[in-house]
Amino acid sequence: MSSDQTTRRPPWVPSPEELRELAKEWGKPKPLYSPKALHVSHALRYDWTGWLSDGVFFPGHTLRVAGGLAPLWAKDGLQFIEAKQQADRLQILFRVQPQVSPVFFAGRVKGRLQHALRQAGTPVAFSRKLAVRTLGDNTRKAVEGYIRKQIVKEDFVDPRYVKRLQDYTVAQPDVDLAEPAARKRSRYWYNLHLVLVVWGRRTITDYKLLAALRDQCFAVARKKDYAIKSLSVMPDHLHAALRGNPDHSPEEIALGFLNNLAFAAGRERVWQDHYYVGTFSEYDVNVILKPV
Repeated sequence: MSSDQTTRRPPWVPSPEELRELAKEWGKPKPLYSPKALHVSHALRYDWTGWLSDGVFFPGHTLRVAGGLAPLWAKDGLQFIEAKQQADRLQILFRVQPQVSPVFFAGRVKGRLQHALRQAGTPVAFSRKLAVRTLGDNTRKAVEGYIRKQIVKEDFVDPRYVKRLQDYTVAQPDVDLAEPAARKRSRYWYNLHLVLVVWGRRTITDYKLLAALRDQCFAVARKKDYAIKSLSVMPDHLHAALRGNPDHSPEEIALGFLNNLAFAAGRERVWQDHYYVGTFSEYDVNVILKPV
């Protein structure tokens, strides 16, 4: 028997490199929450604005071409709502699924539109300048105000309890959600309202746990490049208004908080298998839907 035959590794035996990678995975804690097991409520709308290079105007049939792309965009998790054309600027509004990140969204809108215009015999060159804005039925001020008033809204009887709960509602004055996240020449106004509910709508009475959940929220934000403006950790639910990382989808952001906050609670399933996530901006979606 040749030396090659005696030293050959059978295909079912892991290599040393594969064993090292497996060991790393075995050492990681398994997430308690996964996408397939979650029920999701969402109200997500992304607005895309693109320009052509060198100040060139869009072809006259651009709106018709954009409308015809609706079935293809739907396969990407993007539901076409409407488009507006203003000389060298094109603006398109979509409803999106929670799995869609702003960066993926921006690339898919531009890519499909550019290809369709080329197929229509009117190729265009897009500028690298790009804007994506999240929109909702509520404005930024309304969302931030709603979160700040969580304790008052609950109408607790004991004033001492109310005072104690104020420690777990935080507004960050140095965070301005009117400012975008920048990626090269692109700008992303990516603001999310996230709501988690305690399992079984039980009430957390441990103040140390409430403090741990509050602090872990900010730890998650620092680690993942999010910016929390307003946070309210209530005994039976949590609200956060934040600027997300444009590379992360709303689903990724929600799962990051669900799993990391469960870790802070001693790897307990502190949250229901559910979350709500909605988008908002400086103005509501009706401003975009108004006729030009």
